[in-house]
Amino acid sequence: VIDLDEVIGRLAEGFTQAYAGDVRWLAVSEYVITPVDHVTYPNRVLREAGLLQVSEQPDGEHLDFAASSAWALVDHQFSHVFVKNRDPEVIARVAQLFRGVDGIAEVLEGTERAKYALEHERAGDVILISTANSWQAYYWWTDDARAPGYARTVDIHRKPGYDPVELHFDFATKSIPLDATLIRGSHGAPVNDDSQRGILLASQPGMIGESSVLDTDICSLVLRQFAG
Repeated sequence: VIDLDEVIGRLAEGFTQAYAGDVRWLAVSEYVITPVDHVTYPNRVLREAGLLQVSEQPDGEHLDFAASSAWALVDHQFSHVFVKNRDPEVIARVAQLFRGVDGIAEVLEGTERAKYALEHERAGDVILISTANSWQAYYWWTDDARAPGYARTVDIHRKPGYDPVELHFDFATKSIPLDATLIRGSHGAPVNDDSQRGILLASQPGMIGESSVLDTDICSLVLRQFAG
């Protein structure tokens, strides 16, 4: 906090000098990385239940989207599980499958997704939300020797979800490890503790008007203060 205060102080002074007077500003942080010590593998759970299918390729097992009844698109501490033809029986089965799974705090389906404004056409049919100390990896293979070739590369387009293990790229082997336990920080789970909150600072009293603000409210806040 002290370091941030010093940096913003210098920036504010610079603005004042550059524009010869008081300058209105907002400082908004990005997401907050919180410690994690656990990882969940939704696609492995779906595979073990017979809902996710793979196809054997020369470089390993690839996720077979067309043949799968369900698969998970993972994003840090969230997953969107897409169900083939939105079959209500499969949706119910998937939801039940993840209730009680270690590392999963919430399982939302149908209208329940509206809790986080995710009841829309492009959202998953089932939403999986991690506990604060856990995150979700996209892996579906149970034997690293059968992982697809791109799993060991930086490949944001073929991996069904974000892969933070890419940050552990090994320059000696020019590859990344297949060890999701290397990840010690994540984000995305709904805030249930102040340590998960980012910051929103304003140069003048009354600019924000609330003790806490949703991420989706930042745009209107900026427009209200600076547009026109």
